Amino acid sequence: MEAALPSVRIIITAQEQRMEFFKKTIDPVVAMVIVGLLDIFLFLVVGAWTVGGGETMITGLIAKGILGHRLDRIPFWVQDFKPTFAYWKMYISLGMFFGAFVGAVLSKEFYWRVPRHLNEWVMITIGGLLMGIGIRLAFICNVSTFFAITPQINLGGYLAVSGIIAGAWVGSWIYKKVLEA
Repeated sequence: MEAALPSVRIIITAQEQRMEFFKKTIDPVVAMVIVGLLDIFLFLVVGAWTVGGGETMITGLIAKGILGHRLDRIPFWVQDFKPTFAYWKMYISLGMFFGAFVGAVLSKEFYWRVPRHLNEWVMITIGGLLMGIGIRLAFICNVSTFFAITPQINLGGYLAVSGIIAGAWVGSWIYKKVLEA
């Protein structure tokens, strides 16, 4: 029985070390170099890329699962974006989501936050709808804007990033004003 205790302690220590890895903050320059190298690798594998569309495809597949053939009545899902599991950009979006989730869980920083007041729910809902509408109108994704379009020195990328930053600032300002009231 005593021989088993040290091995258990070693396993716990190894798990603690893995958890510490996820709690550490990476130097921003090192992180951007890693992201840049991964971006180059992805460009070499699939060519120019954007992430936009993956979330739309996921939504389409969920809607198809719920609505079935009735989804075919909506022209967008028949002519522009027929739901299929073969759409590779969907897997990049799912990978980002699950990677962020696993990282948050392993660093023990994952928790559910539920807004306490009705006005918070209203602001979150309106903000989410405005973001979704803006992204669909631009037919782009904020992630691909930062990592693909802006590094290509594309004026549209810089305008989009400026809009995202301004929108985040205005949204934060409104949020603080409403909470202070």
